[in-house]
Amino acid sequence: MTQFQTPKRLTRIVLFMLLAILLAACERPSPPSITEQAPVAESQPGATPNATPVPEHRITPIDLEGPLANKDAEISGLAWYEDNLIILPQHPSFNNEGSFLYTLPKSDIETFLEGEAHEALLPQPVPFSIPNFAEMVDGFEGFESIAFDGQDVYLTIEAGTKDGMRGYLVQGEIMLDLSEILIDTGMPKEILPQADLENQTYEALLIADGKLLTIYEANGQDKNDFPRAFRFDKDLAPQGTLPFPHVEYRITDVTELDSNGRFWAINYSSGSEKFQAESDPVVDQFGAGPTHSQYEHVERLLEFQLSESGIALSGAAPIQLQLLDEEPRKWEGIVRLDGRGFLLATDKSPQTILAFASTDVANP
Repeated sequence: MTQFQTPKRLTRIVLFMLLAILLAACERPSPPSITEQAPVAESQPGATPNATPVPEHRITPIDLEGPLANKDAEISGLAWYEDNLIILPQHPSFNNEGSFLYTLPKSDIETFLEGEAHEALLPQPVPFSIPNFAEMVDGFEGFESIAFDGQDVYLTIEAGTKDGMRGYLVQGEIMLDLSEILIDTGMPKEILPQADLENQTYEALLIADGKLLTIYEANGQDKNDFPRAFRFDKDLAPQGTLPFPHVEYRITDVTELDSNGRFWAINYSSGSEKFQAESDPVVDQFGAGPTHSQYEHVERLLEFQLSESGIALSGAAPIQLQLLDEEPRKWEGIVRLDGRGFLLATDKSPQTILAFASTDVANP
C-alpha cells in the first residue's frame, strides 16, 4: 500500500455517509408555496380565508351633546380646518335657529379618547351664510360633502328633479376665527350624474394638486358603466375627468390625500337589495370578517391611489368595521386622526354617531 492509497474499509465508510446524506435530502419537505403560506379567500361573496380569520376593527363612540346629538342633524361630511373638526349637517338649518355647521377642537377629541375626560363633547356652532339654494337649485336636497384648502371651502349639493338626480359644486370662505362660513352667491356648478339611480350623486370631495375631484356614490359593475371623478379648478371651471375603479356598494366620503397620493373612503351598504352586488372583488381577494360574514350590510374603508392616469385601489387590505347587530350604521363622514386611525360620523341611521376607528384590529 502506497502513501496515497485509500483503504477499502475507509472507502466503504465514506460511500455510506454520502448515501445517508442523499437519502435525508430526499426526505426533507420542500418550502411551502406562496399560496400555502397565505391562503386566500374562496372566490365568492362572504368568503373567509381558511387560515387566519379576517381582522375587523372596533369603533369607539365619542359622546356628543347639543343639537348634533339629535339624529335630525343628519351629518353628511367631515373635514379638518387646521386643528378643528368641521361637521357638516345635510340640512344646516335643521334646528330652525339659523344655518350652522359645527366644530370640535382636535385636542378635545384626543382628550376624550385618551380617557382624560368623560363628559360628552359639545360641538360649537359656526354660522353658515348661504344663498337660498332651495330656490336656486331645482329639487335641492341638501349638502353632501365638504373640503378645505386654506380658508377656501368647497361643498357638494344633491338635488332630485323630475329629470333625475343632479349634483352641484359650490365654494366659499371660512373666517380665521371660525366666526362664519360664507358661501358665494353665484349659481352652483352642475355635475351630471353617471347613472340613472335614485338618490345617488357626489357624496365625496377631494382636493389634489390645486384641483377639486368630485367622486360619485355608485361605482359598481352593474351600476355604473364608466366610473370617473369629475375635476374642477379652484374657480369651479371643469377640467375633465379621471377614471375611477369599479367598486361595489356606496362611496359616501373620503379623507384628505396623504404624502403618497393615497386616501381612504367609506364603502357602505345597508344590505338592502338596491345596494346588493352579485360579486364583490374586495371580498374575493381579502375575505370577509366574522360579522361581515354574518350580516348582509357592509361597513368598511377602502384605500385608493391617485395618479396622473386616474384613481385606483391601492392594493391595501380593507378596514372592516366590526358590526354590532343587524341594524347598519350609515357612515357618511370620515377624516384621518394623526396616523392613529379615523374619525367617522353617521347620518340619522340609526342615530347620530361620532366615533373613532383605530387602525388596530379588534380582539376576537
